[in-house]
Amino acid sequence: MEILPGGTVHARVWAPKARRVDLVVEGKGGEEESAVALTPESDGYFAGPVPGLPVGGLYRFRLDGKDTLYPDPASRFQPDGPHGPSQLVDPAGFAWTDGDWSGRSIAGQVVYEMHIGTFTPEGTWDAALRELPALAELGVTVLELMPVSEFPGRFGWGYDGVNLFAPTRLYGDPDAMRRFVDAAHGLGLAVILDVVYNHFGPDGNYLKCFAEGYFSDRYKNEWGEAINFDGPDSGPVREYFIANAAYWIDEYRLDGLRLDATQQIFDSGTPNIMAEISRAVRRAAGRRATLLVGENEPQHASLVRPVEDGGCGLDALWNDDFHHSAMVALTGRSEAYYSDYRGTPQEFVSAMKHGFLFQGQWYGWQKQDRGMPAFGVPRPAFVTFLQNHDQIANSGRGLRLHALTSPGRLRAMTALTLLGPGTPMLFQGQEFAASAPFLYFADHTPELAALVAKGRAEFLTQFPSLSSPEMQARLAPPAAEESFRRSKIDHGERAAHAETWALHRDLLRLRREDPAFAAQRPGGLDGAVLGEEAFVLRFFGGSEDREDAGDRLLLVNLGRDLILRVLAEPLLAPPLGKRWSLLWSSEAPDYGGCGAAPLEGDDRSWRLPGHAALVLAPVVPATPTP
Repeated sequence: MEILPGGTVHARVWAPKARRVDLVVEGKGGEEESAVALTPESDGYFAGPVPGLPVGGLYRFRLDGKDTLYPDPASRFQPDGPHGPSQLVDPAGFAWTDGDWSGRSIAGQVVYEMHIGTFTPEGTWDAALRELPALAELGVTVLELMPVSEFPGRFGWGYDGVNLFAPTRLYGDPDAMRRFVDAAHGLGLAVILDVVYNHFGPDGNYLKCFAEGYFSDRYKNEWGEAINFDGPDSGPVREYFIANAAYWIDEYRLDGLRLDATQQIFDSGTPNIMAEISRAVRRAAGRRATLLVGENEPQHASLVRPVEDGGCGLDALWNDDFHHSAMVALTGRSEAYYSDYRGTPQEFVSAMKHGFLFQGQWYGWQKQDRGMPAFGVPRPAFVTFLQNHDQIANSGRGLRLHALTSPGRLRAMTALTLLGPGTPMLFQGQEFAASAPFLYFADHTPELAALVAKGRAEFLTQFPSLSSPEMQARLAPPAAEESFRRSKIDHGERAAHAETWALHRDLLRLRREDPAFAAQRPGGLDGAVLGEEAFVLRFFGGSEDREDAGDRLLLVNLGRDLILRVLAEPLLAPPLGKRWSLLWSSEAPDYGGCGAAPLEGDDRSWRLPGHAALVLAPVVPATPTP
């Protein structure tokens, strides 16, 4: 539905199943005020002017003269939810103030994943907006919004969306979302949106009433019917999704997208639909820089290769390998999809140097090869994280990582994540050790809710520790409002947990301001194993007057105190004429640490404190080196 110059409203809809399509204008009470017959066009489209429909007016479609009315498949807003009428929205009516905003490219970014419904007690765009200055102060640069397309019920994660062009009424109206984005840009924060282009939700999806061609039975999809991107009638389907990607960039001035579960986006043709989405996003942004991030369980590095080289042109991929290895190291658990990881120092050194750990080797959990070569992929293309919405909820009780490991280990691993060469990502509340869990919640009809709860419980049985009757009985019911309410974070804990906040703030400042950590350049890092649970990373800075004087060492020890009496590792050698000096310690009292003994003893041996991370910088020694 478009508002043309002069105020004329024009409708166009793809409905090849119908012989006749009427657009019905509705009053506020749901009564029919008028109906307009649309003109058939080629390829199953119907279009025409719509008199008598004002901005804010409600409408639906009638197919072949039948009584049932359907919402617009490309509705910009569903004020009463996916089963109600669509509302005419004027996308040009908002007064933007971000004219100087130029967007962000992937290098140097810090991502923050957030769910608007649980980010504040109110769960609205306007309430979330109030907390944005604190995130900018923390050092976050990119907000990644969990899906906001309209879905049924009173609450949900958003992955069951059915109206892809309509931001859900649960968080506010479309202009409320625009206010949020406008304010974020004013604070220097980019905003990208998690979009689900692999399936539609099971309730409120009326697309099949218009066209069978939206879906395909050629592929098996984990969550329902696969989208038809390469079969008969796939042209209008591809157009629908490509237009949706560009829509968020154009009408909401978003800075990019995060593509959910790309392994379930099936397209055997050329160009791949994701490559076309990538191009559409760049075109819609014009001169603004944009970000395209993918979730891809099998870790296909080709997604971040340039389109002209046969890739899909994405900027980054979530690095599950790093997360899984970190979870094993921090919790000691290696069940289910963690079973092929050991959480060893070598895994962390390799993850920092090469991104993915599995790049085509055998993966025992799935009994197949995993990944593809990723050598040469820029380091910022790997999004590294310790927590995200899925992984917290998959702990069974929805516990956050600080409740599953020791404080010292978590501080050390946080340092590795935030200083490493990938693009770090935090999940809402992680920055102040939020006490709220993050549970799986979805409000559905009773019959569907029972199926969802059963499916969720069965999914978690892959973890032996969660398959016992005792744990199954304690799983939070997804349809319970209490599960949703408990997941809301309290930003008052930012002050109560000030030490955790300070840890993240200072690490992000160090990452941003120290040239060695900020560089993320190829060949700028090497690492070595120092002990059973200890390793070193050397960041090559190449500044401060000497070629190697800008180097930094990051020492991480997840085990007991380690004494290095002989430093038979060249990465530990200081630049010529200099000595290493402590620049930062995870055991500083400001972060809740208990302090640490001096790194170097009188005999020149090193003591690496247990459950800690240290950053060293070269300095000219106060006295000549013997």
